Amino acid sequence: MSRLGKKAGETLIEMALSADGEECNGPLCETVSTTGSEIPSSSEIDKRHESKDSIFFRDGVRRIDFVLSYVDDLNKEWEKKLERRKEFESNLQKAGLELETEDKKESEDGKIYFVKIHAPWEVLITYAEVLNIKVPIRENDIPCTVENPLDCVLTPFRLPEKVMHPEPDYFTAPFSKDKQELYLINDESTFFSPSMRNRIVYYILTRCPYGTEEGKKKFGIKRLLNNGTYSAAYPLHDCQYWKKASDPNCDSERYTLYMEWARFLRFYKEQPLDLIRKYYGEKIGIYFAWLGFYTEMLFLAAVVGLICFLYGLFTMDENMSSKEICDPAIGGEIIMCPLCDRDCDYWKLNTTCASSEYSHLFDNVATLFFAIFMGIWVTLFLEFWKRRQARLKYEWDLVDFEEEQQQLQLRPEYEAKCTQKKKNPVTQEMEPYLPLTSQVVRFCISGTTVLFWVSLIIASMIAVIVYRLAVYAAFASLMENAQTLEPISGLLTPQLATSVTASCLNFVIIMILNFLYERIAIWITDMEIPRTHLEYENRLTMKMFLFQFVNYYSSCFYVAFFKGKFVGYPGAYTYMFNRWRNEECDPAGCLIELTTQLTIVMAGKQIWGNIQEAIVPWICNWWGRRKARSNPENLYSRWEQDHDLQIFGALGLFYEYLEMVIQFGFITLFVASFPLAPLLALMNNILEIRVDSWKLTTQYRRPVAAKAHSIGVWQEILNGMAILSVVTNAFIVAFTSDMIPRLVYYYAYSTNDASPMSGYINNSLSVFQIADFPTRNKPKMNPDNFVICRYRDYRYPPDHERRYLHTMQFWHILAAKMAFIIIMEHVVFIVKFFVAWMIPDVPADVKAKIKREKYLTQKILHEYELEKLKEKLCRGDTQATEKEFIATEGKVELSRAM
Repeated sequence: MSRLGKKAGETLIEMALSADGEECNGPLCETVSTTGSEIPSSSEIDKRHESKDSIFFRDGVRRIDFVLSYVDDLNKEWEKKLERRKEFESNLQKAGLELETEDKKESEDGKIYFVKIHAPWEVLITYAEVLNIKVPIRENDIPCTVENPLDCVLTPFRLPEKVMHPEPDYFTAPFSKDKQELYLINDESTFFSPSMRNRIVYYILTRCPYGTEEGKKKFGIKRLLNNGTYSAAYPLHDCQYWKKASDPNCDSERYTLYMEWARFLRFYKEQPLDLIRKYYGEKIGIYFAWLGFYTEMLFLAAVVGLICFLYGLFTMDENMSSKEICDPAIGGEIIMCPLCDRDCDYWKLNTTCASSEYSHLFDNVATLFFAIFMGIWVTLFLEFWKRRQARLKYEWDLVDFEEEQQQLQLRPEYEAKCTQKKKNPVTQEMEPYLPLTSQVVRFCISGTTVLFWVSLIIASMIAVIVYRLAVYAAFASLMENAQTLEPISGLLTPQLATSVTASCLNFVIIMILNFLYERIAIWITDMEIPRTHLEYENRLTMKMFLFQFVNYYSSCFYVAFFKGKFVGYPGAYTYMFNRWRNEECDPAGCLIELTTQLTIVMAGKQIWGNIQEAIVPWICNWWGRRKARSNPENLYSRWEQDHDLQIFGALGLFYEYLEMVIQFGFITLFVASFPLAPLLALMNNILEIRVDSWKLTTQYRRPVAAKAHSIGVWQEILNGMAILSVVTNAFIVAFTSDMIPRLVYYYAYSTNDASPMSGYINNSLSVFQIADFPTRNKPKMNPDNFVICRYRDYRYPPDHERRYLHTMQFWHILAAKMAFIIIMEHVVFIVKFFVAWMIPDVPADVKAKIKREKYLTQKILHEYELEKLKEKLCRGDTQATEKEFIATEGKVELSRAM
């Protein structure tokens, strides 16, 4: 059956070593057209009648599985590139691939050559066996699970069955050339899906040699793209996204994905995950499955967060603290100490009335409940995702999947840069390696670079803190003297103005540093020369995540855990660099400032991310296609249309995961300060799913299909953040919010049984005698001749023998805070681990289905072997065959027993 004979069974490396100098002979070479081949003239192709918007060769039969493009630039490298292309394409033909070249005269700009690649049946079955691709052997006879009673309610959110499940469910087995009769091969041209075909072709392209340079064997399309021999390499979309293909043999899956998935008006519909997996491959499919599941779980967190927010809103009028601050007889009579040296004046407590009322929205008893709830929610999310992932592994035939050979193979860059070789103890073959001394030096340089950039982030955060300290006095003076700001003076306080402008400045710095560090991270990861693609992705992931963790969260950590904690007291303030006085919190607490910081950074990042992901690619594609609009549509070929799209690079999904994981940090690490964060994330993710699907379907070239059975190293990062979130939220409730001091006052220091919280504000403010101000701190003017001022702390008054030292109440509150942190952490961790233990990673029905499928698959394969042996016996084969028959029959019986 094989037309390739021995060649089809050889690996490319063996072929390259044995076939140097061979001519390409036989029927394959007669049917292909390469760079040097004769190109049909314009008279042979009637452009007025023949549409070039096709995914087939000129014969209309052979499907285009991959496209290479290049430009003949007549520079000093031209001859070398031409030689590489000839050698590379010749070796592709020797591997069994069929090529057809479109001359540059046929292209839109008259400059680009396109080499179309088709993988015939013999090549597909050879490499399907090499890649261990699973194919159907029998239709699945396991009955469907019991229907969900809520299905009728969920009907508006469902997609048509044909879209959700484009293929029947089959039992599958790894492909073997020797057992072709076993598989359900109805049509050789459609047996392997387009995504399988482009994966097989890409596997060949990455391993095909193209010559020897500097005494080294060179191979792989990646190197040819890097050195400019080819300008692009990509599989084709099957049609235009806005209309179905005119060819009835084309499934128009891109059009279906666009109509049912990529349009924003379908935001309330479920995702067609099976179709996504079929068209783009499992790696992209698992990302959208995770993103969709994360968004579904956010709905619960958003609802609970909204309820907590509404509780704060409806109980604002009952908040005794803000009532006392706003009361002219209480807050209006309390004179507060200046918030900066010399230039700031004394001020009345009731000027912060509005901010204290808004602070209650987030700083109330529901905050504690929500912090504990989110600690448990994170565990439920991660555990239920494991179950969802296990179900997808079964449904997508990934149960026995190990990391793809393409990921585990040596990177071409590793082989090129490692000149020394040693024997592999497993394969007993010589392979390149990086000496230990070189590894140590590279890791030292890499580590130093990462530490330098992390230090740069911390330095930029200190610069923002200095900005806060330096401009506060300016804002205070401006707002005191500007009459135009008087109507909003109750809402826009100097503290709030400083916080908002500092947050915006911090966000700009974050985006600039992020832009620069992305390139640095790739450079230092390249310098380390990771051995495999998997190592490369994992190292880059950890570097990028570490940097972005510090970059995005450092300002939130400062406001949550440092601002207002090391202020000192009037007359003995603490200073940064002995120049700028440390910031104080608002009398109502720092939580409202943390909320402001979190909202600006989180919302700004999401808005900027969507602009980058949607608008920028659209503008680039519009600019690239502007010339094509003036020509008839049927002359704008499918390969040119896709060539003009943006490239979805190898790190495309990496940035998508990184964006979502950073968002996950915002809604878990600091959620106690902003219960609306999950709602904000939910709205963003509903948009994110449609933006990602729209850009992937309409703005990017079709990515090469790749397998993945999980979200990889991101799972461990999410687990780490889930544990850290319990600690951060416990500290936020204890040290950033005002809950613990209020509870201590309520239970231990309140003297009014009828209204236990009355008098709390006066109790939380210490007294300072103005005459004790040193010259450095004393305001320039005191027109009202105030004698004392108040400040936020628990210290003895000036007439006490232990003046200005901490009171016993301060130590009670501190002890209560530490006890709360220990109790909350232990309670949440115990619940988390109990929930994780209670929820199995693999659903029971999936376990049963996996066992059933393995049993039936083994049975089918054994019965097939048995039939083959019976045929041999009938033909009168030797006694050895009889023994083989008995052994095989015994194996079948043993399988049944098991």
